[in-house]
Amino acid sequence: MSAAPQRLTAWVHGHVQGVGFRWWTRSRALELGLVGYAANQTDGRVLVVAEGSRVALDQLLDWLRNGNTPGQVTLVIDDFSAARGDLDGFRER
Repeated sequence: MSAAPQRLTAWVHGHVQGVGFRWWTRSRALELGLVGYAANQTDGRVLVVAEGSRVALDQLLDWLRNGNTPGQVTLVIDDFSAARGDLDGFRER
């Protein structure tokens, strides 16, 4: 496992818009020291992009999938890559 920062891109499916999901995700990400954003998509999904340690990203991904989020998550598709370093703070978009 690399100590270099990583980037998580997660597409969250389900009833995740209009229920406080992006705010909840931002709060969890900030707790973990991650940077990035959560953005509503026109098709009803929420796109979560976060950068930080792999351990913190894995924790965020676990929280996205564990069923205790606002709304109802039915599927999370994730992709990990090298951090780009182009993010600061964690925003709702």
